[in-house]
Amino acid sequence: MICAPRTEFINLPRSLNAGVSTKTTYNVDIANFDTYHVMIFSFPLLAVFLWSVNAIVTKMTAGAIDPAAISFYRWLLALLIMTPFVLPGVLRHRRTVCRQGWRLLILGLLGMVLYQSLAYYAAQSVTALFIGILNSLIPLLTVLFSIVLLRAAPTVGVVIGTLLSFSGLIWLVSEGHPLALANHGLGGGEVMMIAASASYALYGVLTKRWAIPLSNWQSLYIQIAFGVALLLPGFLLAPNIALNAHTIPMVMFAGIAASLVAPYLWIQGVMRLGANTASIFMNLAPVFTALIAVLFLHEDLHSYHVIGGGITLCGVILAQRLRIPLLRRARASQKMPS
Repeated sequence: MICAPRTEFINLPRSLNAGVSTKTTYNVDIANFDTYHVMIFSFPLLAVFLWSVNAIVTKMTAGAIDPAAISFYRWLLALLIMTPFVLPGVLRHRRTVCRQGWRLLILGLLGMVLYQSLAYYAAQSVTALFIGILNSLIPLLTVLFSIVLLRAAPTVGVVIGTLLSFSGLIWLVSEGHPLALANHGLGGGEVMMIAASASYALYGVLTKRWAIPLSNWQSLYIQIAFGVALLLPGFLLAPNIALNAHTIPMVMFAGIAASLVAPYLWIQGVMRLGANTASIFMNLAPVFTALIAVLFLHEDLHSYHVIGGGITLCGVILAQRLRIPLLRRARASQKMPS
């Protein structure tokens, strides 16, 4: 939930895009691949793995702790850990923080409150497999929001990818029976997970559009602080906020590994590999999530998971990689003689 290199916006479920210097980006020579290159690739790979495990942890929280409680505990823990390192810099830039306060508030609402809280509530009724696949839609949703808010040029890949991903999502949600979806509609968990993915995609696009003049960690710190404040009322009204030996490790993982360690690893990877190369690793997230869910949560992997998730992921990859401008093709067809 931070930002990462290059002026080109990459689309990920973790919006780590803008504001990181790319002066240290390296060209990867496959012929001379060695331990150093393995270390470079390990940064984004480990980040994606931690985020995939977090999807599993999200599912494990269902029935163990109230969603409002773990949402609050998670970000409060991250805020407390960051405070001694980041607060002095925030205080030095307090005028900028005041000027950008409303934007940081909106980002905190989208990224820290809506995205993860909705995921925790959705986990009450959907599987970790479904959470992982829906998270893979965030890059595509980011592209679509970018066309509207950043005026990014639509591409052939976006059109084809959107249609493919939408088809895969229908197949997945309907459990392989698309016509039945018209009868029973979407469940509450599915709707919340789609809304969570959309909120995080919008978070990433607004982060890029506003380009808040603070360092990544300072911006994140203020967003988390707003998030904690916004989550407090729900936490106080939650029926079960007690922590125990079962829930404390969940809070620790979500608040440290997923919220702080994974973003740090991602930024290091993007600085060294570049935004485009690092973004490829995000496509492994649903694969990691599926493997962990089947092996450790003993969730059943059905054919509709493979087909629907595979089609959805293909659509996301096409939207990211097939960059033929759509308007250029349209104009060219108009100039052709009749």
